[in-house]
Amino acid sequence: MFFPPCDWLPKAPLEHLHLDWLKTAGIEVAILRLDLIDPLISGNKWFKLIEHLKAADRCGAEGIISLGGAHSNHLHALAAAGKRFGFSTVGLLRGHPQETPTVKDLQAFGMRLHWLGYGGYRARHQAGFWEPWQAQYPGLFAVPEGGGGWQGAKGCMQLMTMVREQLNSLEWSDYDGWWLACGTGTTLAGLVLAEAGEHRVYGALAVPDDHGVAERVENIVEEAGVTAPDYQLFDASRGGFAKVDRLLLEFIEQTEQVTGVPLEPLYTAKALLALREQVEAGTFARGTRLVFIHTGGLQGRRGFCPQT
Repeated sequence: MFFPPCDWLPKAPLEHLHLDWLKTAGIEVAILRLDLIDPLISGNKWFKLIEHLKAADRCGAEGIISLGGAHSNHLHALAAAGKRFGFSTVGLLRGHPQETPTVKDLQAFGMRLHWLGYGGYRARHQAGFWEPWQAQYPGLFAVPEGGGGWQGAKGCMQLMTMVREQLNSLEWSDYDGWWLACGTGTTLAGLVLAEAGEHRVYGALAVPDDHGVAERVENIVEEAGVTAPDYQLFDASRGGFAKVDRLLLEFIEQTEQVTGVPLEPLYTAKALLALREQVEAGTFARGTRLVFIHTGGLQGRRGFCPQT
């Protein structure tokens, strides 16, 4: 048995986010600091892994095999968990061999890496993709890219309870919705399932439309039997996956100076900038209260932010 206890991580604090553009619009935002739950296994990545690890434990697996890119927060958290709790990890990576701070960490954590090229990685959704890897690693449990799927979403459902338990500390009786970055759509789907239509979930797409986030969310909620999911997606990709521009970097610098909250450019910062754009466009009425999720992944800053 390698699965760690469910309560080993502290709960993420829920804090008021004080920014001039929110104050001007009369919008209140509380930020769920998932970046603070652990130095290495941070953000929403742990919650997406919980149910997959339970399933692996039930079937007697020796470890986990999963997929991601050269800056993957998911693989980083998985490899760190494997090293900490003593189970084997294998990563199937997009593209060709390269050295990034993330890749160096994966190797240091003991994850065995296989580079699939770009064509090979695109085949990850095809029938039979996992067969040769399961033949090569029969003792490992396969987890989808980003910890996705119904199991990953189920683990993220507990985020709603975490927030509701802290509303009194904000002097809030309730909130009007959620705002978060989407890479696979798994965390958003988990919140949609947990809310069951009570509050809307807004997803800021940090990846282009052709990554199939909307389809994956629909598949998860359909598998869960939800007939009227209440969510809305906004484009926050800024021209493509991992695209970083001057406006985004300036936004990160200014926001960090004001709030003291560290941001990374691929997900959380893009989501917060997209929220500012929607607030300034009048999407939300004055008095709206939103919960913004900091999805962690700060290790990914090293490849994009020269100041870190």
